[in-house]
Amino acid sequence: MFQLRELPYNKNEFSGFLSEEAFEYHYGKHHQTYVNNLNNLIKGTEFENATLGEIILKSKGGIFNNAAQVYNHNFYWDCISPKETKLSDELSNAINAAFGSLEAFKEAFITSSTTLFGSGWNWLVYDVKNKKLEIVQTSNAATPATESKVPLLVVDVWEHAYYIDHRNARPAYLEAFWKHINWNFVSEAYEWAVKEGINSFHFYTK
Repeated sequence: MFQLRELPYNKNEFSGFLSEEAFEYHYGKHHQTYVNNLNNLIKGTEFENATLGEIILKSKGGIFNNAAQVYNHNFYWDCISPKETKLSDELSNAINAAFGSLEAFKEAFITSSTTLFGSGWNWLVYDVKNKKLEIVQTSNAATPATESKVPLLVVDVWEHAYYIDHRNARPAYLEAFWKHINWNFVSEAYEWAVKEGINSFHFYTK
């Protein structure tokens, strides 16, 4: 049985970005519902004792949608921090090589996040095949790991992620998100992606 993972911070630590009310709905209701749905859907199936990562890579339909949304949300909560953090030198160098500078990456990432139509997620990933960083949009529950791309950073652009605090102003939410990126986590994700490839996804989803 999967459980709603604990947040690595308090729900009232993100003033100006996400309110405690937003966490109550997004984490306490939406995320919890995906966990509950997944547990109900896998009962009596080949996935009953599988890891989250195995379910994501092998399932389809409702099981995939709920498993992927559990993972996507887990990863999103790890990607934000109430305190300022810094990139590792290795990640900084990789971003500079791929995008020219951190500012250029910010512009490209926020533009991609803003222009994603409808509901979905915007990611920074490490492509295992070409060993490069890329920005990837996914719709609904889709996640880049199914394409052998290891997630490093994600922002949730489903409207329920930001409507309580920012109404329909997705760009305002994204600017606030940028100030709260947990670069320590993203840097570690990059380090493991380079070392272990897609196995780092499996390690995260055990």
